[in-house]
Amino acid sequence: MAQITDVKIPSPGESITEVRLGQWKRGDGDWVEKDELLNEIESDKATLELLAPAAGVLRVKAESGSDQKVGAAVAQIDTAASKPAGSGAARPMGTAAAEAAKSVATEPTGKATPTARKMAEEHGISLAGVQGSGPAGRVTRADVEGAMGKQAPAAAAPAAAAASAATKAAPAAVVAPGSRGARREKMPKIRQRIAERLLESQQTTATLTTFNEVDMTEVMALRAKHKEAFEKKHGIGLGLMSFFVKAACSALRAYPRVNAFIIGDEIEFHDYCDVAVAVGTDRGLVVPVLRNADAMSFAQVELAVRDFATRARDGKLTVDEMTGGTFTVSNGGVYGSLMATPILNPPQSGILGMHAIKKRAVEDPDHPGQIALRPMMFIALSYDHRIIDGAESVGFLKHIKDCVERPERLLLGL
Repeated sequence: MAQITDVKIPSPGESITEVRLGQWKRGDGDWVEKDELLNEIESDKATLELLAPAAGVLRVKAESGSDQKVGAAVAQIDTAASKPAGSGAARPMGTAAAEAAKSVATEPTGKATPTARKMAEEHGISLAGVQGSGPAGRVTRADVEGAMGKQAPAAAAPAAAAASAATKAAPAAVVAPGSRGARREKMPKIRQRIAERLLESQQTTATLTTFNEVDMTEVMALRAKHKEAFEKKHGIGLGLMSFFVKAACSALRAYPRVNAFIIGDEIEFHDYCDVAVAVGTDRGLVVPVLRNADAMSFAQVELAVRDFATRARDGKLTVDEMTGGTFTVSNGGVYGSLMATPILNPPQSGILGMHAIKKRAVEDPDHPGQIALRPMMFIALSYDHRIIDGAESVGFLKHIKDCVERPERLLLGL
């Protein structure tokens, strides 16, 4: 007699009511183990793993790519079915890997997701040595994959070379000149949400943009001078983002309206600086948040931004990590943008746009009246004119310019 367990869509967050199913990892009628990854569901903010709640035979009830309500039963598992012979065969494992797997099995299970635990066991990765990037430091599948890459770089190199060779051998199809073909594909949930937010921003805010330019000479010299020592101590390079995030925090303290929201007929001021950093992915732009960025060191900012970028590409950012910023910094310069007008992310009242560094002929600040070739960057502040006056916006942007051109001001809190 069949005993059925429903596979239901979990809730990615309180504000999310609908998700989109990805490709099923196992087919209808396949045997699945408890906690096995069945699907990766996509919401308008994050990607979530759909795991098997029990072992048994899988019965798929919803198609890949379909939109489903949170709580909907998209599959069922017949837990009374008999396990097919040979379906649980273990993967071959070396002696050292097998010993490591035994140690993994004895570790506490609460610190890792089920998928991460299973992957760690299969590949002999000790969870004790894996730094978790999930909520409350929980180890995720991406963390285990990262640990696998560190453990066997020699094996990864030939694989990467083979993949590169395969790519060269099988180039993407080229559309013939004069072709009038057309195709349609479903817009990802996250891009649908981005479109809604951008339209909302244009319709509900009085957006203006002011520009300035920053001489990057001192920052570039500082980075060159301390590059090796910084990376040796902190394990990451000294980038530009940390300078601009810290400069933005200093400017937000000086101009608190830029860090405020309009809520109805009130202005909500914030004593903290939660700075969102725009990260581009193939699914769209996401804006994870640096909580209390004003209290973070340069190294902490750089490490957090790198972590955000890595997990954003893998779709592993949580809803909480992308919610609640009070101000946003976006670096279009990494794509070569010389100048642009960033769009506000409501209810935020301001967003800073960074751009490409180009050498331009300007007046030499050390020798007035003389022309020098200096590395310059245009910066832009888009702001809600309902709450921020023009003089404030100009002052805010000049404050950032002063901090970046004279980075010692950040150290001195000026």
